[in-house]
Amino acid sequence: MSEDLLDRLVIEARQDLQRRRYLLDSDRFEQAVAAYEPKDFVAALRRPQLAVIAEMKQRTPSMGVLAEDYRPADLAHAYTEGGAAAISVLTHMAGFGGRIDHVRAVRATTGLPILRKDFVTDPYEVAETRACGADAVLLIVAALDAGQLKELLAVAKSRGVAALVEVHDEAEAGAAVDAGARLIGVNHRDLRTFNVELGLTERLRKLVPKEIVLVAESGIHNTEDARRMREAGADAVLVGEVLMRSEDPAAKIRELVV
Repeated sequence: MSEDLLDRLVIEARQDLQRRRYLLDSDRFEQAVAAYEPKDFVAALRRPQLAVIAEMKQRTPSMGVLAEDYRPADLAHAYTEGGAAAISVLTHMAGFGGRIDHVRAVRATTGLPILRKDFVTDPYEVAETRACGADAVLLIVAALDAGQLKELLAVAKSRGVAALVEVHDEAEAGAAVDAGARLIGVNHRDLRTFNVELGLTERLRKLVPKEIVLVAESGIHNTEDARRMREAGADAVLVGEVLMRSEDPAAKIRELVV
């Protein structure tokens, strides 16, 4: 994912937000926010074994279509059966084939905590995350300036929603810690070259205080990879592609719980 592509995905997310923003008046929107009591996403990842955040997405900009027949509810059932600690749902339409309704479908299927993944830059989207039944929102440091990151973290706290702050290098990890993140995700995939470096979690764990929950993202395909992440100090792994391509995603999740 080049910087130009990241910029495009952010722009597309903002355009989609402008369409959604006017579907509900402010009173009905706030009623929807208040109607859902978020689960403790961070606590769900604190367990003796490596926690698995199982991700679903219909396609990606780099790999194309992952599922011709994309059924979020069916995937949620399989992920729950497999022992996932939480589920990640892409809601970015242009790049990943996602919709807010996919979160609602997953929420209706499982009691697991849900991470809503998108290219979030607006406080409205944080509240919207809770309104649709998700418990955590993704904040990508590369897509935000320091002021935006701190603002969105504050909004997430006030709305009762956890924030997974995604980083890819030492500077971004430092920015996440300085901003007060309680949950940090290390994306092994370089957003410019698509190269995957599993050693990134091993490097960045040293910069992240132990009390912060660390999630290793991208490039984790098997038990060996999962064990390496555990030994590097990761509390959880986020896996998507390998599950979307698996004929038995529940069994695949069990392989990764080490």
